[in-house]
Amino acid sequence: MKVQRDGRDLKVVVTSDGAGLVSHAGSALLSRVADKVGLTRALSVGLAGVKERQRGHDPGRVVRDLAVMLADGGDAVCDLGGQRDQAVLFGAVCSDSTAFRVIDKIANDPALLDGLRAAHARARERVWKLTGPPQALTIDIDATLITAHSEKERASGNYKGGFGFHPLLAYGDENREAMAGILRPGRAGSNTAADQIAVAARALEQIPAAYAEGIELLLRADSAGAVHGLIDWCREGNIRYSVGYELTDQVREAILRIPENTWVPAITPQGWTRGNGEVAELTGGVDLKAWPAGSRLIVRRERAHPGAQLSFTDHDGHRFQVVLTDQTDPDIQVLECRHRQRAHIEDDIRNDKDTGLRKLPFHDYNLNEVWLELVLIAHNLIIWTQTLLLHGDLAKAEPKRLRYRLLHVAARLALHARQARLRLQATWPWAAALAAAFTRLETIPGPPG
Repeated sequence: MKVQRDGRDLKVVVTSDGAGLVSHAGSALLSRVADKVGLTRALSVGLAGVKERQRGHDPGRVVRDLAVMLADGGDAVCDLGGQRDQAVLFGAVCSDSTAFRVIDKIANDPALLDGLRAAHARARERVWKLTGPPQALTIDIDATLITAHSEKERASGNYKGGFGFHPLLAYGDENREAMAGILRPGRAGSNTAADQIAVAARALEQIPAAYAEGIELLLRADSAGAVHGLIDWCREGNIRYSVGYELTDQVREAILRIPENTWVPAITPQGWTRGNGEVAELTGGVDLKAWPAGSRLIVRRERAHPGAQLSFTDHDGHRFQVVLTDQTDPDIQVLECRHRQRAHIEDDIRNDKDTGLRKLPFHDYNLNEVWLELVLIAHNLIIWTQTLLLHGDLAKAEPKRLRYRLLHVAARLALHARQARLRLQATWPWAAALAAAFTRLETIPGPPG
């Protein structure tokens, strides 16, 4: 093995006599954040029925360690070894078999699964108390496909010809938090109103009661959300909606009748004019009597990108997208731009597939349901760590980049005179940011009680 120094190759002699070295030093932040926001304690209370022996591992800490493992990039229970082998940083971490037994008990007791979700909600309330609640919350829902490479319980073929599962997920746009998820077989439909209502209702349950009354809610979805069951549920719950709308022949004909001088430029979230895209109101041109009173249709047209394959619904080189909404804002440019930002959920889902969701590791369906809940907690541990402790690019970095820059950093742990000092490499570009995060962590008060 060779390395370079000052442009010269040096031969490396590898020995195994080092001392005090730890890896994944930044991931200790995640464990401490879970403790500071009360997640660990809430899990211990909600899962108290799991513990069988007084001297056994606390189930709340087991679940916390599993969530930290997922946030750190693990994708199977055996990846707990990365923490277990570094007890000096993470404390006593249970064995893989103990962790599996905790998951198994939660999976087979609906009350414990409810307790897991309730603990998640209590931690969210604590975070919102520290950071301030969002004044408005947009809940985005979308489905994704997860491939199963073996015969797992309730895995089935999907509409793309694959095999596996088709979970439905909900995220908050303003706070980037994972709100809820439901696991479904691969054959589950994208526009099943009962499933959409179920995941949206679970997302609402995650909103702390202390803040629920003062938050304006908007539910966003693609065209799979344009179903009467979901829209009627939103209207009954006083939730605004913004969903994609199918481009039927009637809608297409109405678009082609729009006068050319009524189209206005689409805008960016910063309010700038987009180089490609125009918006118009379509409400009066289509019969919307079947939808709740006040429903509107907003249409955007844009030129297809060079090389793009046009379809029969396109016209004169334009592609069209239609939005069904009951928002009352008079500025249709703002409404269309707001709906377009639902693309953020694609990033959330992609990031969670890098945080344990890419494969569901168990054969039993109930166990994989618990795994999905652990992924949602891991997602929020990352977001809460960024919100509470990090600034600049690190506060918005995706999990992969955050792991490289902070979580997977190696350090030397020096013990002297009853004091421990974690020494980061001085030349590492993000060493100062990581040290500042640990310092900032100590200033956050612990949970009451």
